[in-house]
Formats: sequence, C-alpha cells, structure tokens
Amino acid sequence: MVAKSSSRRRLDKQVTFALYGAASRMVKAHTPFLAPMNLTFPQFLVLIELFENAPCSVGALGARLGMDTGSITPLLKRMEQAGRISRSRDPQDERKVLVVLTGESELLRDAIEAVPDQVNAACKLTDDHSEMLRRELDALGRTQVS
Repeated sequence: MVAKSSSRRRLDKQVTFALYGAASRMVKAHTPFLAPMNLTFPQFLVLIELFENAPCSVGALGARLGMDTGSITPLLKRMEQAGRISRSRDPQDERKVLVVLTGESELLRDAIEAVPDQVNAACKLTDDHSEMLRRELDALGRTQVS
C-alpha cells in the first residue's frame, strides 16, 4: 500500500514548482514583444545589461546574468553574427574579451527598453506589485543553500 503524501509535498504546493512555472510563463510573455525585433529572451537580457554597462567583459556579463561561459559564449557568438554586438580583446588585458553594442542594437534601444512595461501591462502587474515581487525573488535568489 502506498502512503499518502502530506499536502505540503504535493507538486502543486511546492514553491519551486510555482517559481518554475512562473519563470516559464514570464519568458513566454516576452515573446510577442521580442519576436518583431528577432530577439530571444536571453539576447534581450544581454542587451538590457549592455545598455547600462558597455563595454563589458564576457566574464562580467555572464556573472551579472547568472550564465557560465559555456552558456554565454555561444549566445554572444550568435548575437555577433546577427550584428547585435561586437566582441574584441581588451587592449589592457588580452585575456579578456569585451562586448559592446552595435549601432543596430542602439537603434532598437527604445523598443527594447519598453518591453518590461509591456510585459507588466500584459500580465496586469502594477509597478508596486512588480517591485514587491522583484524584491522577494531577489532575496530568495541570494539565499545560500549548503
């Protein structure tokens, strides 16, 4: 006979399952706004970060986005081939590769920077609710699990 699991162990009661589903739906919510610009969600994140911090080393960009070099390098290579970014060696430290925006990406800046507000509106999130969720998720993300 199989014992019934407690209600808090059920999948639909798990915080991790709710976060997984919400993250997936939020990424999908960006698609109608990013598709006309031929951008994927990870490419969008790269561009948003570069609007604030370019030039940026590949390592720093990966750290900021929570991506390891095995994930970010192919992403940046595809973005470079699409004319969205440019990569070059840092003249002060040849070991580092710097990433900068191209003129094409700069032309899309206003449209790209409008996407978060468009997604919030589509999801019916107020600015206050969005900020509260961001703070809670940031705090959860900083939790050290040993």
